[in-house]
Amino acid sequence: MKVEQEQAGQRLDNFLFSKLKGVPKSRIYQMIRKGELRINKGRVKQTTRIKADDLIRLPPLLVESAKTVNVSQSLESVLQESIVFEDKVLMVLNKPSGIAVHAGSGVRTGLIEALRKIRSDLPYLELVHRLDRETSGCLVLAKRASALRALHREFQGSSERSTRLDKRYVCLVKGQWQHGQRRIEKPLDVSARHQGERHVIVSEQGRYACSIMRPVSRNKQASLIEVKLMTGRTHQVRVHAQSENHPIAGDKRYGDAEFNVEMGKLGLHRLFLHSNYIAFPHPVTGQLIEINAPLPRELKELLGKLNLEDNLSKKGFS
Repeated sequence: MKVEQEQAGQRLDNFLFSKLKGVPKSRIYQMIRKGELRINKGRVKQTTRIKADDLIRLPPLLVESAKTVNVSQSLESVLQESIVFEDKVLMVLNKPSGIAVHAGSGVRTGLIEALRKIRSDLPYLELVHRLDRETSGCLVLAKRASALRALHREFQGSSERSTRLDKRYVCLVKGQWQHGQRRIEKPLDVSARHQGERHVIVSEQGRYACSIMRPVSRNKQASLIEVKLMTGRTHQVRVHAQSENHPIAGDKRYGDAEFNVEMGKLGLHRLFLHSNYIAFPHPVTGQLIEINAPLPRELKELLGKLNLEDNLSKKGFS
C-alpha cells in the first residue's frame, strides 16, 4: 500500500482505521506492535506520522464477515437521490430520516458505509459531522483527508467563533411559543444515562451550549421553530426545546407522550427535526457554500393539517 500526498501527515493508526474497515482495532494495534506491519521495510509505532510515497506492507488480514456491507437497491436509490451538492472534495446530502449516519449500536450498515459501497470509485469518504438517526437534512462529507481536517477545524470551532459557519434546523414543538427570538444558553451534560441509554440533561456540570430559536408560525396546538446552532452538542436542539417547555413533536426520548400521540393521529411517524440550511467556507477555495434542504413531504403535509406556514428565510435571525 502506497501513501498518497493527500494522506500524508496522518497518524498511522488513524490511517489504518480508515483503510481497513471491518478489521478490529485490537488486531491493527497488535500487528503494529509485533512488527507484522512495516513502513519502507522498517518497524514503526502506532503514533508514526505517515509521509507521501511511504510503502506500507500489511500481513494477511481476516475481515469480520459480520461487517460485510450489503446495500439494497432501494437504499442505494434513496442515497443517490439525496445528494444535493458534490465536487472534487465535498459531498452534501439531504439525509432521509430513519437512516443512521454510521454503523454501531445494533446498526450493521449506516449511511457512510453504504455510500462507500455505492461510490466505490471514491478512495476516501468520511463524515464531517453527524445527525441523529431520526433527524433529516443537510449532512456534509469529505472526499479528501485535507478537506476533512479543514472542515473539522471550522465545525468544531462552533458558529460563535466562525462567522462563516451557519447551521440551522427547523422543528415543530408543542404549544404556542410564548417568546419572539430567544437565545438559549444552557449547559448540557452529554454523559448522563437513563435505562442504559444516553440521555442528555441541562446541568451546570455540563458543557456550554447555545441555540437561538425563533418562531416561524404558531397556534395554540403547536409552533414551527427555526433554530440557529451556535454550538453543536449531542441532542442540543431537542434538549433545549424541552427545557423551554416546548418539546419537539415525535421525540420519543425528550418529548411529550400525549402530544406525540396527537401528532401521530395527523400522520407524523418520525421526529420533526430537519436540518434545513447550512453554510460554510469551501475547504479549498474559501468560497462560501450554502445548502438548502427543503422540508420532506410528510413534514410539509403535517404543517398543512395544522394550518402552519413554513416561511423560512436565510435573513430570519436578527
